[in-house]
Amino acid sequence: MSGMQRICVFTGSNYGVREDYRIAAAAFGRLLAEEGIGLVYGGAAVGLMGTVADAAMAAGGEVIGVIPQALVEHEVAHPALADLRIVGSMHERKALMAELSDGFVAMPGGIGTFEEIFEIWTWAQLGSHAKPCGLLNIAGYYDKLLEFLEHSVAEAFLKPGHFGMLQIANDPGAMLASLRDYVPAGETKWIARSER
Repeated sequence: MSGMQRICVFTGSNYGVREDYRIAAAAFGRLLAEEGIGLVYGGAAVGLMGTVADAAMAAGGEVIGVIPQALVEHEVAHPALADLRIVGSMHERKALMAELSDGFVAMPGGIGTFEEIFEIWTWAQLGSHAKPCGLLNIAGYYDKLLEFLEHSVAEAFLKPGHFGMLQIANDPGAMLASLRDYVPAGETKWIARSER
């Protein structure tokens, strides 16, 4: 995956309580631009979504926003984007973001961010794509989720290899390196009785 052209970032339309989140979002957007990697994201001007987009644009990077018509006003579609794609539904949004991107990263966010990274990770597990998926675990935001995923592995609902598909890093540089080094697991989804 060393030739990545665009990375999709899933993150919050809020800022969260820690300045660390905003700093990391800006750093990741800037890093993508400096590395010549385009940003694909949810198209909003607010929260961490706006922060990552603003940083990428300020550094001269390509930024593509994808937003459903119903959320244009709620999430405040970014007025400065040269490439804002308005779609009809959340399903269309996720499908287009997936099509445009060579990898996917979830930064801190809420239910929408969780749903987006879990769906795209599920598609990887099912073999629908071989693109890397990652959690940018800023300030330990995803620590408890990672503990739960380890529990899911221990209870034989998630294969270790599928858990290993999810790239995990604590800072933007390490996240990008992990995405570039990713090698698809090539495992089947289903857990045989002998593996329980």
